[in-house]
Amino acid sequence: MWDNVASKWAGGLRDFGPNARGIGRTGTLCSAMMVAFLLGAAGCTKVGPDFEPLTAPKSEQWIDEKDGRVKTDQADYTTWWEVFDDPILNRLIDTAYRQNLDLLTAGLRVLESRAQLGIAIGEQYPQTQEVQGSFTHEKLSKNAPNGAGADRNFDNVSVGLDASWEIDFWGRFQRGIESADSALGSTVADYDDVIVILTAEVAATYVQVREFEERIRLVRRNTELQERAFNLTRQRFRAGVVSELDVQQARALLEDTRSFVPQFETDQRQAENALGTLLGITPMEIRKILAPDAPIPKAPKEVAVGVPADLLRRRPDIRQAELNAAAQSARIGVAKADLFPRVSLAGFVGFQTTGSTDVRSNNAKLSDLFTGDSFVGSFGPSISLPFFNYGRITNNVRVQDARFQQLVADYQNTVLSAYQEVEDGLVGFLKAQEVAEFLARSAKASARAVELSVIQYREGVSTYIRVLTAQQDLLERQDRLAQAQSLIAQNLIATYRALGGGWQSRDANEVVPDNVLEDMRERTDWGGIIPPDDLQEAPGSADDVKKIDTIFRRPDF
Repeated sequence: MWDNVASKWAGGLRDFGPNARGIGRTGTLCSAMMVAFLLGAAGCTKVGPDFEPLTAPKSEQWIDEKDGRVKTDQADYTTWWEVFDDPILNRLIDTAYRQNLDLLTAGLRVLESRAQLGIAIGEQYPQTQEVQGSFTHEKLSKNAPNGAGADRNFDNVSVGLDASWEIDFWGRFQRGIESADSALGSTVADYDDVIVILTAEVAATYVQVREFEERIRLVRRNTELQERAFNLTRQRFRAGVVSELDVQQARALLEDTRSFVPQFETDQRQAENALGTLLGITPMEIRKILAPDAPIPKAPKEVAVGVPADLLRRRPDIRQAELNAAAQSARIGVAKADLFPRVSLAGFVGFQTTGSTDVRSNNAKLSDLFTGDSFVGSFGPSISLPFFNYGRITNNVRVQDARFQQLVADYQNTVLSAYQEVEDGLVGFLKAQEVAEFLARSAKASARAVELSVIQYREGVSTYIRVLTAQQDLLERQDRLAQAQSLIAQNLIATYRALGGGWQSRDANEVVPDNVLEDMRERTDWGGIIPPDDLQEAPGSADDVKKIDTIFRRPDF
């Protein structure tokens, strides 16, 4: 193939004009052979390391794997939030997926990275292909050297095609494509990770809203109990049975309990506001979506976590960390290529004439521009080799290598953090259930204690301090129970987030809404990049990086 390309290039120069000077049959053959050799050699060598799968500490099983509530079976985490069986939560997550602005930004980063890949692919082709044209009117000095007798007033016209091509002899551009392809895969993984985080944050914030609603309900319920007890103390005080101390103690507890309502309402409103931001809507709009006085989402008692080995393949942030390292590994090769000679081909073909009537200008006229005698051309290779650079190139290689090793450490740390997050969420989920069971029994006993203390106080068997203590205990334990019930759901959400669930529901190539793509098309020529139709081909693992095609892929126009 390269022989044909070289022959056509050289043949085109030879046949451009019958009187073309400086390009003979022998020169054409040599040029063709040189082009064929250089282009054939390009792609055979890539300096720098080839990326290999990274290693990280591995966990063989989960700590709580033997707990009956922990299932290691394979599970579908695509829509994990549906385990709560809450239609409002489902609607919130669907809205967030369509309207969240952080997710939109992540999608736009994917398009940016896709365009960067197009730049890297284009670098492998001739770097300069320019049509040039110029017209100048010259007036030379009469006193200039050798100016006597010369035509000092003339026009000069030239047109032509200038081209230069640095041959990818050492794989500089191939490594650039490899790096850009890995970076694209990294941004896709980042987009998936934003989905994981987004769905978890929407669910967790929604649970917070319901938690504060429940705590407000409990405060108001206890306020009613304490108001009845307060009225009882006033009745007994008026009857002269007890002192004013009982009345003031009852009032103090009642007002203290009432103070929790505005505090919890503030927390609830702030959680709703945060939920609105996650959904990409205003605080006023989120209040229209949330049904009032709904219970805290009830979590199932069991959770399917699979096996630890699945975690490395499922979590997008782990894929992102590995692909970041792959992209940086290729940059080492780009830097190392600077240590070797750069081989380029350059050529110019065109026409040049002048309006001078001087015999030394062949009596040329401007109208002679596109005649054979006006043809001009040049072609040939060039080579440049860095000599004294005082360690700049070598130290740049070291810089890229150090950055690669940092990303290896980041990958290993990401894996360890993933294991930690699963274990944290899992133990929190399991233990919160136990805490809730204890507090449920405690709250029930406290409610009965309040009833008994009020009866005994009314009958004069005990002092009001026992009523006071019982009512304080009841509010505290019911409030802690509500927090524990919320914590069960929160820890289950954290577990699913740690397992990397939620991103699987997205379309392979749909990362930016159609209305945004339309705005971008009207503003800029995006060619075939939007809507993107090849994101599923972006590498997702070290094995995919090895399969990257880096030799003369189709450019993006």
